[in-house]
Amino acid sequence: MSTSLSELARQATQAASAGRWQEAEALWKKVLKRAPAHPQALSSLGIHALQKGDAQGGIRRLESARKAAPDDLFVLMTLCDVYRQTGDSDAEKDVIDAALAVDAYFAPALLAKGSWFERAGQASLAATTYANALKISPPEAQWPDAFRAQLAHAKRVSEDFSSAFRSYLSDALAEKIDTLPPALAERWHEAVSLRARCSQPYVSESNQLHVPRLPAIPFYDPADFPFFRDLEAKTDVIREELLAALAQDREKFSPYIAYNPGEPVNQWAELNHSDRWSTLQLWRYGEPLQENLERCPETAKALQEASLATIDGVCPNALFSALAPNTHIPPHHGESNARLVAHLPLIIPEKCFIRVGFERREWNLGEVLVFDDTLEHEARNDSDELRVVLIFDVWNPFLTTEEREIVNLMASASRQYDE
Repeated sequence: MSTSLSELARQATQAASAGRWQEAEALWKKVLKRAPAHPQALSSLGIHALQKGDAQGGIRRLESARKAAPDDLFVLMTLCDVYRQTGDSDAEKDVIDAALAVDAYFAPALLAKGSWFERAGQASLAATTYANALKISPPEAQWPDAFRAQLAHAKRVSEDFSSAFRSYLSDALAEKIDTLPPALAERWHEAVSLRARCSQPYVSESNQLHVPRLPAIPFYDPADFPFFRDLEAKTDVIREELLAALAQDREKFSPYIAYNPGEPVNQWAELNHSDRWSTLQLWRYGEPLQENLERCPETAKALQEASLATIDGVCPNALFSALAPNTHIPPHHGESNARLVAHLPLIIPEKCFIRVGFERREWNLGEVLVFDDTLEHEARNDSDELRVVLIFDVWNPFLTTEEREIVNLMASASRQYDE
């Protein structure tokens, strides 16, 4: 009984895997004698020819395999490599396009097309194609070893092009943008960054109560909150109470991040139960902490006179937030865009900043910053000194009085349902 075609193919594949190339080649030729259009036999013999330095013979075999199996991505990408190595740019482009016609999201073909555009001097198309390949690839830590170098190159080319494009747009628009008020100018700086693909849009993500259709504004104008002026005027006395608390009651400052064992900590692993970010709570989830308020009476009075947001079970929150030297608060989102978060800076060394969405700001002593913390935000203290701000909640000014009542009803009903 003669050996079946499938058994011959299995034996040939096994021989090739074991490095017995002559045996494999002989077996594939037997397959081909019985089935002249056998795609695997044609492609394998084509690769064997290439390994022996017979480029034209290899191409003939591989093109025959392509004709027999036009949707075989392995054959197409093998031909792509051969045509690139032999300098046949048109044929290379043809098989790349054929591969993408089979699967428009086939990353190896997108990387090959990006490389083709790059070598053809078409920088914009190369960067766009590389960016598309990166979009459909896994995170960098999970890149396959076989494609890591190509993906790293794609990332570098894409980022370099975006950076150059951003600089070009910034220069082209600078004269006009410079005439705008700072808040509007920042909008157009972000628009330039988005157009150049240097950043992605930042959207509001609330961990609890999200009010749709509110504008996603990173930093608000403090002038829109008249009571800030009175609070800022009391910076010195509030700062004195803070310094006294730091000197006399430092043990009352507790880690801001305090997950229980078994709870997922995600980005908070380094700060979980760490004094590197510690707080002295004055109000927490809408409840006053009387002992701490009595320790800081002028601060308590100033907060009482401010228009704090009151959401059942959520806020007001008010606290002294102490960030240790060389400490990073990683990117995260807040609880609700119905309220904004305000910072009154009290101890501000150099090399400290906060980023909300696209915008990055530095704190200035006694000047309130107010922002929407449901946009991704982070903070850094890159100095060798302690940084402390007074944090408190205020209402989002885009909510009417009636809407604020609805926010409270929703928060209260949610708590009751949970219970």
